[in-house]
Amino acid sequence: MAGARPNFMKIKPVLDALERAGHVTEFVHTGQHYDAAMSDVFFDDLGLRPPDVHLGAGSGSHAEQTARVMMAFERHISLDSPDWVVVVGDVNSTLACALVGAKAGCRVAHVEAGLRSGDWSMPEEINRVATDRVSDLLLAPSPDAVDNLRAEGYAEHRIELAGNVMIDTLLANLDRARERPILDQLGLERDRYVLVTLHRPSNVDDDLVLDGLLRAIGSVAEWLPVVWPAHPRVREHVEQRSLPPGVQVVDPAGYLDFVALQDGARLVMTDSGGVQEETTVLGVPCLTLRTTTERPITITEGTNRLVGVEPEAIMTAASEALGHRVESRRPALWDGRAGDRIAAAIDAFESASIDLRPRIEELV
Repeated sequence: MAGARPNFMKIKPVLDALERAGHVTEFVHTGQHYDAAMSDVFFDDLGLRPPDVHLGAGSGSHAEQTARVMMAFERHISLDSPDWVVVVGDVNSTLACALVGAKAGCRVAHVEAGLRSGDWSMPEEINRVATDRVSDLLLAPSPDAVDNLRAEGYAEHRIELAGNVMIDTLLANLDRARERPILDQLGLERDRYVLVTLHRPSNVDDDLVLDGLLRAIGSVAEWLPVVWPAHPRVREHVEQRSLPPGVQVVDPAGYLDFVALQDGARLVMTDSGGVQEETTVLGVPCLTLRTTTERPITITEGTNRLVGVEPEAIMTAASEALGHRVESRRPALWDGRAGDRIAAAIDAFESASIDLRPRIEELV
């Protein structure tokens, strides 16, 4: 199951590995991101096969969107009766399909299990915790995620350190991305621009926070040009204001173009979890404009720095980052083989004949 832009990069290596292992797979697109700029272009870039099923959930409030996915997915699996429901990430579609799968008696595997920010104001944090609770197989991307799951009382046989599927896709496509002409098209010079990507409601829907971020971004643009691929909703918010000189707001980029923009940047400023991971492997300094992160390994072993949203702190951190070089870093199992380990873990659970349904006594 995938439904939002970040999840297409995550599901591709899982689908490929399951098929290589001899499994019959069905790719369900929930339609959480439903326009070509946010979804379809990724299928072409990734070589991802067309969805077998499109639920067409669309937008709405968190409750509306989750409910639409649940109702549509329930109707589908009542006819199909899959053995496993594999969900990725932490979006509303992830939780919705995990809940439906668990209630239907399917085994549920969660790719990217165990990530925690500790910030309950983030809808994604609620989705992560609730999805893990109803999942049978918890496929963690990093050792800190394994530690989180153990601390929460999950049985050891349900936890598998699989590695990072985002990095599978990045490594498989990096050479192709570097051939893209996007830098020339935008008038950018490699290592001579800053890439910005912001989408979280806490940053772009709060006028006071957004005004402060624009002030900080404008100051950075006095040092190097800034390019900002913006989701349509974010672009609307930004363009209602006076855009700082030197800041170029552009349409959302496809996967290959966005990797090329990350790879060529002198600095990346973001609130995205996936970008924190990709810049670590690309060896690009990253400033995360949030107060928490569910990917602390990108700080302890990567190129990421958590700087918050105060303009002065951002400007200071950006000045320091622009003055230092970093190198590519790959935490353990960020090696391009996470998909294969996920397929192997599913096979091992199938053959173990263990009742994997979560038991309440494990968590008390």
